[in-house]
Amino acid sequence: MISVLVTGGAGFIGSHLVERLLLLGGFQVTIVDDFNDFYSPRVKRANITKVLQRGSVDIVTASLLDSVRIQDLFESKSFDIVIHLAARAGVRPSLMDPILYQSVNVEGTYRLLEWARNCGIKKFVFGSSSSVYGVASRVPFTEDQPLQTPASPYAATKIAGEAACHVYSHLYGIQALCLRFFTVFGPRQRPDLAIHKFTALMLAGEPIPLYGDGSTARDYTYVDDIVDCIVSSLTYEGKLFDIFNVGSENPIRLDTLVELIARVCDVEPRIQWLPTPAGDVSITWADITKARKLLGYEPRVGREEGLRRFVDWFRTRDKIYELAHSS
Repeated sequence: MISVLVTGGAGFIGSHLVERLLLLGGFQVTIVDDFNDFYSPRVKRANITKVLQRGSVDIVTASLLDSVRIQDLFESKSFDIVIHLAARAGVRPSLMDPILYQSVNVEGTYRLLEWARNCGIKKFVFGSSSSVYGVASRVPFTEDQPLQTPASPYAATKIAGEAACHVYSHLYGIQALCLRFFTVFGPRQRPDLAIHKFTALMLAGEPIPLYGDGSTARDYTYVDDIVDCIVSSLTYEGKLFDIFNVGSENPIRLDTLVELIARVCDVEPRIQWLPTPAGDVSITWADITKARKLLGYEPRVGREEGLRRFVDWFRTRDKIYELAHSS
């Protein structure tokens, strides 16, 4: 059995990953999640309902900044791999509290790397973000582009996290892989993100706030494809330190996305146009040549199919939450 620690394992991507690892077999999984109130902890509990029912996962409720709890964890268990997905997420919220983002995302990552080093863990997978590219002028984004123009505190913390991974790989021989996720969507997506928010408003008959002129574009990537790439990275035996884009290589304009969601929901959207907020970038667009070649990564779920799966989940989410709350 391969012992894996998944930080943020009750979150959107983390919960899907844990389910996949258990489905594959051969993995003993431990989740660390602080169940903070960035969005309802009840939602995160619902995310892991299936794995809780299986009883095959250990769950530790703790912040990575809680040195006593995390030290106890590393002293009581022996991990082969750390998959670090825990973070304060979101570009716009990071503008409101950059110090919190620095503490959790940067200090938390250093603390986790230090524990990994002390325990002799030799594989560390870091959930990075397409936001590191900032206001880069060259598209599609490639992993060798310089990261000199972050547009938000969140982006800056992810750049710092990647740098920390390089340091520990270089100094201590930990294989550190940084996976730059491009706007992830699918069932369990965080309620503050566009597809979730737009779907909720459309089905409630409310107007949709759209920023700018609708021309901004994002490389939306279905969560199952993201999980495919994470799992592939676990058996990667290449460089000690490496970086991979994980996207769909197919950006979609904001106004086109709204039209597509409306079609899936079978509604006529009402738009409320608003000024472009600080921290936003005009486009994200992944070049996935490297991940395709070295990790065998290939996006499989098309955008419309992914949206249909999300909307189907959204329509039943209240029942899922109620079941999770009563269990």
